[in-house]
Amino acid sequence: MKTTLSQLEKAIGIDFSNKDLLRQALTHSSYAFEHLENRPSDNEVLEFLGDSVVGLVTADFFCAAFAGLKEGDLSKYKSAAANTETLSEFAREIKLHKYVFLGKGEERSGGRKKKTILAGTFEALVGAVYLDNGYEAARGFLLPLLKKSFCKTDPHELLINNYKSALQEYFQKESLPAPSYRTVTSIGPDHSKTFFVEVYQGHYPLAKAKGYSKKNAEQKAAQKALKSLLGPKMKGLRAEMFVLKK
Repeated sequence: MKTTLSQLEKAIGIDFSNKDLLRQALTHSSYAFEHLENRPSDNEVLEFLGDSVVGLVTADFFCAAFAGLKEGDLSKYKSAAANTETLSEFAREIKLHKYVFLGKGEERSGGRKKKTILAGTFEALVGAVYLDNGYEAARGFLLPLLKKSFCKTDPHELLINNYKSALQEYFQKESLPAPSYRTVTSIGPDHSKTFFVEVYQGHYPLAKAKGYSKKNAEQKAAQKALKSLLGPKMKGLRAEMFVLKK
């Protein structure tokens, strides 16, 4: 175990004062559930924190890298950098899949290749770096990955790559307030919950959906809302990606 942690520290160039924090960042809820006798903490709280840190670092990066862009284009970049697709790629870039602690069932079902697990663990790792080493360390960890992926892109060719961003942009073009999401309920044990989410335009409900996480349910609800609003104008490309026909 110590060897695994030290290998990851070497790979990312960061030494943790609190090794337990690093281990927590790598602990998926499926592993924590199967080892209740040891009471390991899973990485969901660190993932929540890391999501905010990623958002701040990416916003800061794009404002500096593309100073002439308008808010709408900067939002596209920020959304593209902070979605499941990109964060899972960042995780693969540092070979994070080798270090995740998974339950036996999740291991058998190919959990190390699942984008949601990789993205969530990456966010948790960012959260852990922030808590243990501070914001500048978290920023220094993320910047090389952001520069490699986005510095040579053309903002005019950048696709919004998740349904929530698409729905928000649609509302902006129609001069409407941004959509809002509400978690109606959740069912199931802590390690395997199903969330039910509804998306609203003001007080008017547009669509509802369920998913294995709040983010997943929100994406599905936004997708349903877009299909209802746009019909054949929306062409699906692959999971969590789309293009709006002009």
